Amino acid sequence: MTFKQKFEINGRSVGEDCKPYVIAEMSANHGNDLNKAIEIVRKAKECGADAIKIQTYTADTLTLDCKDKAFEAKGAWEGVYLYDLYSDASMPWEWTEVLQKVAEEEGITLFSSPFDFSSIEFLEKLNMPAYKIASPEMIDLPFVRRVAQTGKPIIMSTGGATLDQIKEAVAVIVEEGVEDFAILKCTSEYPAPPSKINLKTIQDLKDIFKCIVGLSDHTLGSAIPIASVGLGASIIEKHFIVSRDDTTADSFFSATPEELKAIVDGAEIVREAVGSISYPTENKVQRSLIAIKEIKQGEVLLNGENFKSLRPGGGIEPKYLDDVNKRKATKDIKVGVLLSWDLVSESV
Repeated sequence: MTFKQKFEINGRSVGEDCKPYVIAEMSANHGNDLNKAIEIVRKAKECGADAIKIQTYTADTLTLDCKDKAFEAKGAWEGVYLYDLYSDASMPWEWTEVLQKVAEEEGITLFSSPFDFSSIEFLEKLNMPAYKIASPEMIDLPFVRRVAQTGKPIIMSTGGATLDQIKEAVAVIVEEGVEDFAILKCTSEYPAPPSKINLKTIQDLKDIFKCIVGLSDHTLGSAIPIASVGLGASIIEKHFIVSRDDTTADSFFSATPEELKAIVDGAEIVREAVGSISYPTENKVQRSLIAIKEIKQGEVLLNGENFKSLRPGGGIEPKYLDDVNKRKATKDIKVGVLLSWDLVSESV
């Protein structure tokens, strides 16, 4: 079984020789306001994103309402219990159909990350065009298998998963016959410092899994995701917020419309610049041997005295300087003449 090097999500081709596929991640940035969620969908389209991604979970499908130390959030949300964090960040499932219609009207693809079996079944009824497997869920192999059994394209983030854990998840996906599959290199820190992104891993993932690879980015700004295309990323996922003034669980590391637009435009410029392996096939010499004084017929050509290597090209190439030096002029040569072999004697 081999993965396709190009596949479609809702009619849009994704792959190495395609325009980078940019996903705007809504996550918690809806702020529990349906109108804000709708605005995010519309603004993502306006910025040129190919897709808007939502997350389908509830606090109860992710964790327990437990106040033990083990249930405290880590990192940026330290001091908050997981249940409370997810309760605040989750999106009501009944919004999904509304947002699907808005996305269809706007001409942008909407798909989701499920987080348990019930969310998969819910999303299947709405005929999601693709699924994203978040990195923490990757190690839940029965869950990965059920996502694979939907037959939809799968995008999977690596996050904090070890290479062995990634291989185990991919093996399940292969067993289920999935061909439309991509991996996103991801650093699970919020925001993630550039020193921990390690974009070289993109090529390593491509070499190991022979699939499309991209970047799920949590850095600040647009530089890193744009640069990732130069290292082989075909997909870019970025958390997206309409305004920096909006305060949500994810707002502090999410891209603004200006940043998302910069990513969309910059990623395509970099893709065009990457191109293919290419060397000039025509000899475009930029220097040549040129007369710097009047040279009379029969006069000895002396480098630095009456000729030298200068721009422009078009005459005898500078690599022949030692061959020309101390030969005689076969004709009168004016200042500025680009030397040619008919102006130079055959021997010293």
